[in-house]
Amino acid sequence: MFQTSPLVKNLIIINVVIFLIQNLFPVADYLLMLWPMDSEHFQPYQLFTYMFAHGSLWHVLFNMLALSSFGPILENYWGDRKFLFFYLATGLGAGIIYATLNYFLGTGGPMLGASGAIYGILMAFGMVFPNLEIMLLFPPIPLKAKYMVFVMGFITYAMDKSGQVAHAAHFGGALVAFVVISYWKSQGRRNGW
Repeated sequence: MFQTSPLVKNLIIINVVIFLIQNLFPVADYLLMLWPMDSEHFQPYQLFTYMFAHGSLWHVLFNMLALSSFGPILENYWGDRKFLFFYLATGLGAGIIYATLNYFLGTGGPMLGASGAIYGILMAFGMVFPNLEIMLLFPPIPLKAKYMVFVMGFITYAMDKSGQVAHAAHFGGALVAFVVISYWKSQGRRNGW
């Protein structure tokens, strides 16, 4: 039977419920997704809400699969409060980076999905458990966690035929995760952990 940690389970439930609401009330997409900052639809709260809305069944399934695969280990390692802070910080950071790049470079349109936070979790997993071997599904080979985020990023980039994937948000989530984990590690060394 599938087991997950309490907070990860609640995050999955929230994401699935919001996805169902989006399908019942399509106007929810316009309210929840992160619009470009120069758009008339942009609202600051969207920097938070976009990470709980998804564009398709496959989008929500893959993000929740990744969350359920790596999130519980980090939640058990850090505790639920620290994990929730990290998840929200990487999601918010990914949204801010995406929106800022979009504003100055005009590189994309509206965005939605938990992918920024998910790439934050992948980066954290690789930094916290660097030598843990993980069996990839496609192709089925063992890979050390410290290389996983790069392989996942490459696969996502290579498979994007539509040009609609928010790669800047993926990078943003991973970058924020790198900064947060590096800071926590420096504090841990300073405190003798």
